[in-house]
Amino acid sequence: MIARVAGAPGRSALWLSLIAIAAGLLLPHVVFIGLATDIVIWALFAAAFDLLLGYAGLLSFGHAMFFGGASYVAGLLILRSHWSFIPAVLTAVASAALLAAVVGLVSIRRQGIYFAMITLAFGQMMYFLANQLGDLTGGQDGLQNVPRPALLGSIRLDDDRVLYYLTLALAVIAIACMLRVVNSPFGRVLGAIRENEQRATSLGYRTNVYKFVAFVISAAVSGLAGALFVIAHRFTSLDTLDWHTSGEVVIMTVLGDMGTIFGPLFGAPFYLIINDKLSTLTTSPGLVLGIIFIIVVSVFRRGIVGEVLRMLQRLKTEPAQRPLAQH
Repeated sequence: MIARVAGAPGRSALWLSLIAIAAGLLLPHVVFIGLATDIVIWALFAAAFDLLLGYAGLLSFGHAMFFGGASYVAGLLILRSHWSFIPAVLTAVASAALLAAVVGLVSIRRQGIYFAMITLAFGQMMYFLANQLGDLTGGQDGLQNVPRPALLGSIRLDDDRVLYYLTLALAVIAIACMLRVVNSPFGRVLGAIRENEQRATSLGYRTNVYKFVAFVISAAVSGLAGALFVIAHRFTSLDTLDWHTSGEVVIMTVLGDMGTIFGPLFGAPFYLIINDKLSTLTTSPGLVLGIIFIIVVSVFRRGIVGEVLRMLQRLKTEPAQRPLAQH
């Protein structure tokens, strides 16, 4: 799966990149601007999560701690200290990376369900800590009325479209950096670790170090998404730290296709747009969404992007095989 899309640059990766960028540029003309911004932010968050799950093979049930934690850091710096856009976002990203380093030192030696449970425990600890520090975080009410900071001192981000295209530009840069990581020798070692960690260890690779670095990178990009979330919405709340948020990003990643980086870029819009439409049509959108998720996963076992690529590959190979069969 890694070699199919995220290995050496090829036509599939190029076309998926162009389609994703074109979709991002056109998105505000298709859905309302608030939903479009959410799609870009969640797609970035899901792509960061895919770096951990799809490449390192580590399932984190507490990734919301980096997304939500960074949103609180950025929100507090903007609201209380009146920081501008770049310092607030960079500090939020750094805080997510630092938190991941601490969590990773404890959890990265564990595998499978044990790693998932440890990250879930850390995530819930962050949730309850934010709730207890109500004087600082706002408790159940969260941080309200966070102003949008200035960019480069003079550019105001009150215009939703300006903020959207800035968010899109940052997401493109971050995803391009992740693609560079997974296409490097480091990314290939991660793939080897995911497939057979014992074999990678026997070849002399310090697998825990590779997984730790992937964990920190994934958390840092998730922190970027969280910082953009609080700026876009002008608030953040305990929901961003809750395990449900971690569950949602897992669903988006699985829907799109794991181990491609591109998969979540299509899985997140699918999930959010369907959820938005269902909220206006039914009083139980979660139930209907769950049924749709089961159907999609059953039909598209490799995810949306994986199945589309498989069908294109089949169409490409069938004409070449048909003359041989006739001969």
